[in-house]
Amino acid sequence: MDAMDLTLIPGSRIVEVARLAFATPDVDFLCFGESDQPSPETARMAAVRALEDGDTRYPDVRGLPALRAALSNYLTRLHAHPVSEGRIQVTASGMAGLAIAMAAVVKAGDRVLVHGPIWPNIPNAAHLRGAIVDQIDLDAQPDGGFRLDLDRLDALMAGARVFILNSPGNPTGWTAEENELRAIREICQRHGAWLISDEVYSRLVYDGRPAAPSILDIAEPHDRIIVCNSFSKTWMMTGWRLGWLVVPDGTQDVFVNIVEVSHSGVAPFIQQGGVAAVADAAAVDGFRAYCATGRSLAGEALAGLNGVRYRPPTGAFYAFLAVEGLHDSLDLAKKLVTRHGVAVAPGVAFGSAGEGWLRVCFAQSAPLMERAMHRLRDGLRAEIGS
Repeated sequence: MDAMDLTLIPGSRIVEVARLAFATPDVDFLCFGESDQPSPETARMAAVRALEDGDTRYPDVRGLPALRAALSNYLTRLHAHPVSEGRIQVTASGMAGLAIAMAAVVKAGDRVLVHGPIWPNIPNAAHLRGAIVDQIDLDAQPDGGFRLDLDRLDALMAGARVFILNSPGNPTGWTAEENELRAIREICQRHGAWLISDEVYSRLVYDGRPAAPSILDIAEPHDRIIVCNSFSKTWMMTGWRLGWLVVPDGTQDVFVNIVEVSHSGVAPFIQQGGVAAVADAAAVDGFRAYCATGRSLAGEALAGLNGVRYRPPTGAFYAFLAVEGLHDSLDLAKKLVTRHGVAVAPGVAFGSAGEGWLRVCFAQSAPLMERAMHRLRDGLRAEIGS
């Protein structure tokens, strides 16, 4: 199978809503996966100092030694198993990391399995490798939560090259527990498949744990497992385009070579900002608390709405709500913009499994959330009679 033609990648329905919102006066934006908080001052000042010091030359393609060491120490403290510095590959964003991971293990005609609803960049990146993408939909629960059917996953993994896991997940907030991760690892191993684990929301959990359960808690260094992460969400550094991979022992040179021919490394002054961010534990704790406030405000606003099914998520920073009888979430999202002044993401943006749902990013200030959720509540009542 040939790689997917670039012209065939569907446009983002989130961007479609956002463009309408940009052209409409007085709209509250809750449609992007981004907070209104600035990046940590520690990171910003470190990047400025690096620029002033002239740290603008070609970097080590693997990533600055200081950043790799910082990430190794960070992950080893956070998870049950140590992560050596040699297994870390710095990338130009989490998405770049996912694309590099697929370039390393996926070839044309391979089957790639994803779980949905899912952020569309993930299956599109697999399509660009010429892969056949199959999807296992998370089971929507009566209370608005989700679960992954592990028996069905096992059946669908027959003949698959890769399973891509996103936990905590976008848009659902579904978070795999350790027993589920152990089962997923075992299923992939039994089928001889790779596991790519997207853990960009790992620090954004709301049950008192410092991080969501991670495949790094149970994986061995030589497992066919690649873990993707990013500075975008945990450290509010979306525009920096800085991420990393944890790769199996013995495969480092493969990933270095792919980074070399794809983007030749990450600007060193950006990486210096990353070094400072990793050391800034207070920024992570503060942002988690900030998101928890937004999560509470979303829950309060959505409580008691007839025709709306919602459970506060375990992880990530999205409220994903089901709207009874909704068959065109894009149309509803556009009406919420033009008639009610609030922009949210239509569930169909995350594939057919997301149709009938809306996604709200609650990583926003309390005043913005209070106003926007009031508009959303009134808008849903007006448009669906809730």
